[in-house]
Amino acid sequence: MELTQEVFDMDFTTEGRLGTRCLLLSFILLIAWEAGSGQLHYSVPEETKHGTFVGRIAQDLGLELVELVPRLFRVASKSSGDLLEVNLQNGILFVNSRIDREELCGRSAECSIHLEVIVDRPLQVFHVEVEVKDINDNPPVFSIKEQRVLIYESRLPDSLFPLEGASDADVGSNSILNYKLSSSEYFALDVKTNSDDNKQIGLLLRKSLDREDAPEHNLLLIATDGGKPELTGSVQLLVTVLDVNDNAPSFERSEYEVRLLENSDRGTTVVRLNASDRDEGTNGAISYSFNSLVPPMVTDQFSLDANTGEITIQGSLDFEQVNVYKLRIDATDKGHPPMVGHCTVLVRVLDENDNVPQIAMTSLSLPVREDAQFGTVIALISVSDRDSGANGQVTCSLTPHVPFKLISTFKNYYSLVLDSALDRESTSDYELVVTARDGGSPSLWATASLLVEVADVNDNAPVFAQPEYTVFVKENNPPGCHIFTVSARDADAQENALVSYSLVERRVGERALSSYVSVHAESGKVYALQPLDHEELEMLQFQVSARDAGVPPLGSNVTLQVFVLDENDNAPALLGPWKQGAGGTVSELVPRSVGVGHVVAKVRAVDADSGYNAWLSYELLQAASVGSSPFRVGLYTGEISTTRTLDEMDTPRQGLLVLVKDHGEPTLTATATILVSLVESGQAPKASSLASVGVASQEALLVDVNVYLIIAICAVSSLLVLTLLLYTALRCTATPTKGTCISGKPTLMCSSAVGSWSYSQQRRQRCVLEKSRPKPTSWLSAPAFHLVQLGRTQVTVMI
Repeated sequence: MELTQEVFDMDFTTEGRLGTRCLLLSFILLIAWEAGSGQLHYSVPEETKHGTFVGRIAQDLGLELVELVPRLFRVASKSSGDLLEVNLQNGILFVNSRIDREELCGRSAECSIHLEVIVDRPLQVFHVEVEVKDINDNPPVFSIKEQRVLIYESRLPDSLFPLEGASDADVGSNSILNYKLSSSEYFALDVKTNSDDNKQIGLLLRKSLDREDAPEHNLLLIATDGGKPELTGSVQLLVTVLDVNDNAPSFERSEYEVRLLENSDRGTTVVRLNASDRDEGTNGAISYSFNSLVPPMVTDQFSLDANTGEITIQGSLDFEQVNVYKLRIDATDKGHPPMVGHCTVLVRVLDENDNVPQIAMTSLSLPVREDAQFGTVIALISVSDRDSGANGQVTCSLTPHVPFKLISTFKNYYSLVLDSALDRESTSDYELVVTARDGGSPSLWATASLLVEVADVNDNAPVFAQPEYTVFVKENNPPGCHIFTVSARDADAQENALVSYSLVERRVGERALSSYVSVHAESGKVYALQPLDHEELEMLQFQVSARDAGVPPLGSNVTLQVFVLDENDNAPALLGPWKQGAGGTVSELVPRSVGVGHVVAKVRAVDADSGYNAWLSYELLQAASVGSSPFRVGLYTGEISTTRTLDEMDTPRQGLLVLVKDHGEPTLTATATILVSLVESGQAPKASSLASVGVASQEALLVDVNVYLIIAICAVSSLLVLTLLLYTALRCTATPTKGTCISGKPTLMCSSAVGSWSYSQQRRQRCVLEKSRPKPTSWLSAPAFHLVQLGRTQVTVMI
């Protein structure tokens, strides 16, 4: 907005000179800092044109012009509207609309416009006062166009008759009035200054009047103010000369001053007036009345007893509305014509503390981020009190024990600022109570509440209940089976607390982890994508990540240990001389002369499962020959031995069917057929040597295997002990959570506690946790130690 600097041509009349001076005054700037106030001051004459320059406010406040628009520079005035405005292009404060000092401040000696200058990023608040200078734009004005004065012809010279003076809406020297009376040989003007610095004028009789010579006198009273240029006003004085009474009532004093407290009770006596008249009889009888010039505002508040002259209160006195009343009282005698005496009663109303402070709040930064810096301005608070003096002095305080404080920025202005750190997770909002208390006795106070909400920032990562979970899953699970649910809690709110889950990808052998398991992003449910095989993968360890939706996002990980529990899905497998998975028949030659307990043959088998599922037992099914079989099989060793001495009654050829079964549910089995030929003692060595050759060839093939097997057993046993110690420690510190796991107390078992060992099943020597179950009778009867025949080597296995 461009500044207007037009100069108008004027005639050099009184009005022209006045306009020229006003124009010159409009370009005078007074910019000063009051000592100790910290407030920016400008001044501008009233009635200046739109666009008149007031001051370079941006420069004076230390602000760069390029910052005004980005920092949301704005000017606010609580009571003065848009009288002043700032050009954001050049930072100049200018007059936006007509400023009438009399309309803005009335008769107040000081008049200023208070502006609040607010800029953001960071938030700053400045206080600016623009003083409005008075110009002489109001002429003196009389309340009536014509004043009538009644004067008895018997009045002596130097008698004084009060006149109603003029008023000027301006202040200072512009409102100082001088009076001049038109030329007259009978009358002169008497001007006195009373106690309230107002001029009281009267018409002074200079020469005795003669009603018969001149019953009326027309005079002109002119009032001139002290402005430059001067402005004038006039009123016609019509003096009527009356005849008759020659002594008027008179008061002891021409002016009385009374002080009353506001809110005084109705009927309270203000003053009792006493006028006297030197006449006698009816000419000396006096009645009291309000002067005709007394406004209705006065007669509504006070009543006057016509006979006694007592003035009493009949209305409600309010210091904040009117603090001075001027009562003009006439004392009139009952002569013919009646004569009147005059006095003035000045009633000053004293202030009482009868107004409660007022609080106004302007919120600026709500809600407040929990990471807001100390000193952040939350709200602006202004207080006011209509009382005066100490009764109108207001102090503010804040509810204790809150992370905020009040800072006084200017008289009756406060800023609510952050004083300590906020934590939304501890306290999400604060209800602040501001108390304003005046300095009266007793003091009055008022409160205002402000709800300050704390806005969340993403300062809390999702947290799992424990850092690691142990999950048990049976092998051969259906694809897509739900095995566990992870759950993390985020103490933040809304998007900052919205948790999503994902796998921390890694390689499991030659395959990616995501080919085994997946996790639902929202629910945290973990699914097995394919059937798990205990024989392939006994334990799967991986991490699940939880991330919130904050900016930037925060997260944490949890470890899942998934143990794949064995199921009985592998049948026992026979070892040579039986073909793997095919069985067959093995022939053995036994001399009839062997004694009881002679080992004829041995059945060897292994089971790919673990624990009970791999615990093998052997039993001899019904022999092919008729009668009681002279052979038996070791329950857990698979050794076939004689139960009695062989005799001639025994069938020369006997077929033995050995059933090998595990202890799984359901039980899986395998069978081995052994054809035993009974030979005479003479044939035994030959047969025996043949058998020995066969056995020797078999044992020779297993010698190397047994060596490696013993080494593997030792290594696996050491690993087993270490695993048990680690697992026991983990069990003591953390309780396994619910999943698709086996309930009950785990029992420690060895995969090949009994039966034969196999080089192809070295990993079966490791111990695993398996569901506790009642042990079979055959297991309870098994020996604590057992000798296992591995070729030419016997290995002691602890059961």
